Amino acid sequence: MLLSGFSSFLWLLNMAMLVLAVVALFISATTRGDAYPAADKQTKKFWLIVLGITVAVNLLVPMLFLQIAGLVATIVFMVDVRPAVKHVSGGGGGSRGGSSSDGPYGPYNGGR
Repeated sequence: MLLSGFSSFLWLLNMAMLVLAVVALFISATTRGDAYPAADKQTKKFWLIVLGITVAVNLLVPMLFLQIAGLVATIVFMVDVRPAVKHVSGGGGGSRGGSSSDGPYGPYNGGR
């Protein structure tokens, strides 16, 4: 019973890593290629290769060590590269048409 539960947990963990890697690969594929060097990150081709290998390893090779290495690469992409590239591409926090002095409820006018 305990072994069956652990096996189910590992399967769910594997599926979560696969879904995260596929989402990161999709985001990487749909991002402009010139945004990566502009954000001072590795090239788009590099991230497509790394994330593609991660997806392939999660699908084909049930070796936990390789899957964890791919998970680390995916987390680095999602936490470090994606926000930097999004900011350079104009998709950062100020892309809603407001100015830098806007607060959460509208423009800040200095108490006037």
